[in-house]
Amino acid sequence: MLLADLRKLASDQGISGASSMRKSELIAALGGSSKTTPPASGSDSPPSSGPKPSSDASGDESGSSDKAEPQARADRTDDQQQGRENGNREQDQQQSRESGNTEQEQDRDRGNRDRQQNRDGGDRQHNRDGGDRQQNRDGGNRESGGRNSRRRRGRNRSDRDQNRGDRDQSRNRRDDSEPEVGEDEVLVPVAGILDVLDNYAFLRTTGYLPGPTDAYLSLGLVKKYSLRKGDHVVGAIRPQRDNENSRQKYNPLVRIDKVNGLEPDKSRERKDFGKLTPLYPQARLRLEGESHNMTTRIIDLVAPIGKGQRGLIVSPPKAGKTMVLQRIANAITTNNPEVHLMVVLVDERPEEVTDMKRSVKGEVIASTFDRPAEDHTTVAELAIERAKRLVEMGQDVVVLLDSMTRLGRAYNLAAPASGRILSGGVDSAALYPPKKFFGAARNIEEGGSLTIIATALVETGSRMDEVIFEEFKGTGNMELKLDRRLADKRIFPAVDVDASGTRKEELLMSTEELKIVWKLRRVLHALDTMQGIELLLSKLRETQNNYEFLRQVQQTTPAGLEAEVPDGMGEL
Repeated sequence: MLLADLRKLASDQGISGASSMRKSELIAALGGSSKTTPPASGSDSPPSSGPKPSSDASGDESGSSDKAEPQARADRTDDQQQGRENGNREQDQQQSRESGNTEQEQDRDRGNRDRQQNRDGGDRQHNRDGGDRQQNRDGGNRESGGRNSRRRRGRNRSDRDQNRGDRDQSRNRRDDSEPEVGEDEVLVPVAGILDVLDNYAFLRTTGYLPGPTDAYLSLGLVKKYSLRKGDHVVGAIRPQRDNENSRQKYNPLVRIDKVNGLEPDKSRERKDFGKLTPLYPQARLRLEGESHNMTTRIIDLVAPIGKGQRGLIVSPPKAGKTMVLQRIANAITTNNPEVHLMVVLVDERPEEVTDMKRSVKGEVIASTFDRPAEDHTTVAELAIERAKRLVEMGQDVVVLLDSMTRLGRAYNLAAPASGRILSGGVDSAALYPPKKFFGAARNIEEGGSLTIIATALVETGSRMDEVIFEEFKGTGNMELKLDRRLADKRIFPAVDVDASGTRKEELLMSTEELKIVWKLRRVLHALDTMQGIELLLSKLRETQNNYEFLRQVQQTTPAGLEAEVPDGMGEL
């Protein structure tokens, strides 16, 4: 029999839960139902017969009682049997329902498991798809996060730049502001050379190098009075109190009294050095002094120096260049007191600095070889700027530099590398500052002059020194050449007359003097270098001055050696 027929039969017999039962459970339920159901006759027939008539009351009562006991016992037995059958039927129905419920629960569980598995599989597939989509979204998020991070970094960088700019502007506003001075405030006078840097300025009170007593200048004061690097400023500072901030290293300059010896307001009217008109030297600096000083007498004859001269003393080592420089310095201070003399010693020996300070009456600015290269360049730059400020005021300034070669070496070490290296290890950018220094020498048409006499080392065995000298070889308009062979034989001054000379010397000499000097040169050129200088020195010792010597040369020179000066030359 089919499962559907069994379920229909069970439902007809009133078995509940038949629709969810299995086939075996339906058969068991149907079998139990057929056993527990009583036959129809038994159920319809009434119990045993009713009351019978009795002959007398007692007999009837006793007989009826005897007959009623078995009948009641039978009735109780039937009731118990029927109760047990009903209980069994209910128990079977309950078991059938429980088994049906169990089967239904199992089927439902299997369906749920199947659906759960399907759902899990779908979920896993969906999760994989969702994972892919999530990964894509994560990749997109990472990409957008990277863009956002870059954007945030850009914004942060721009914010930092803006904050830095705001700080710089605030600092500039603070620097531009002028310090306020109270009426009863006590000030300390101070004086020094102004050194203007990128965003601040200092008053060097102990020389041309930074010192502990330097004063700080705000940019407001620099702009107000049109101050320039190298100005000599006289002013006042506020003394530092005990309760003030001790981290402030320099005292600020709160008042300016003098600028280069003039009132501060007049410093605005001066012209810029670069806008002044340069000319050839026309006014001569006479070096001849004492009769026994052969160095200055020979220089006046073979290589005269004028105001605004740009001269080189080319010397090998141990040829007496320092001695020549000292003699020139002393002669300038003696014969030309109107000239402001500055001796700049760069990378020199300390004992030479001491000797120069004691033997020269001018201003000696030095940076010895035991100091860093930055100090050499700082001293040279501030010294030449100081000379320019004096020239702007119409003064005649002479700068003696020892030496240009060592200054070029210092710039080669201190200056930032440009990436272009010349032969000898010289950076191409390191030669511009020394050339700028040397090129500042000029005679000014508007008044004033700047004369620079620098020494240059040759024959040192260094390729770098040769490269530096070649760069300056054609820049000067006066050259004094010293010979090592003469110095080795102790012939001083060891001047090579043929290799020494001055451009446009006719502007510094009269026509008569120029003729005699050219005649002298022809005589010396015919001789050997050593013979020529020995002859010149011997003749100079016989006379008291150069005028007497030139008269003697004019009288003793053969007529065939006389020189003809072209028209226009020798006229001042």
